[in-house]
Amino acid sequence: MDFIVNAFRSGGPFMYVILLVLITGFAIIIERSIYILGRNRIDTTAFVNRVLEYVQHNNIKSAIEFCSISKAALPRVTRAGLEEAGKSASDVQNAFELAALAEIPKLEKRTQYLSTIANISTLLGLLGTIFGLIASFEAVATADASMKASLLSGGISQAMNTTAFGLISAIPCMIGYSIIQEKTNELIDEINQNVARIYSKLISVKSGKGK
Repeated sequence: MDFIVNAFRSGGPFMYVILLVLITGFAIIIERSIYILGRNRIDTTAFVNRVLEYVQHNNIKSAIEFCSISKAALPRVTRAGLEEAGKSASDVQNAFELAALAEIPKLEKRTQYLSTIANISTLLGLLGTIFGLIASFEAVATADASMKASLLSGGISQAMNTTAFGLISAIPCMIGYSIIQEKTNELIDEINQNVARIYSKLISVKSGKGK
């Protein structure tokens, strides 16, 4: 533990900037995880089957009330389409599409920042190393000959701490970005597929083919 503390302190001011960037990345990972994996995770199969059952019996009001129970993206998009069930097929489709256009950006919000934060952490680490090396060479230039080797090796060691910390900060942000992006894409695909099923059922029942 003392080694980590000493390495952080010896890294200079860039270490605090990288730490701030790392904290920002972790905050985004936690917030997106709660939103994607928590709030928007529902029993999709049970939800869709229940909605299809209501639609099959032409009980649109109960289907809308059932969708209102959850604040997840799929129920919200479904509710928007069901509220237009009495109108034409194109109106219902437009309602579904507009609701999806409103909800999907909320799922993708801030996730892209994680990739940027990972790149910034790496670059800050390299920049801190360069400044550290410049300071080391300047100190060596004015030092006694007997002290130059120790000063140079010590300065390089300290300068490398910023590169190491930059990489340490970038790796979890990139991992978090990959996982959250994958889960988001899965959720969007799930929404599109199930909304299409509900829309198809709604139109078939409305035309009398689903009864």
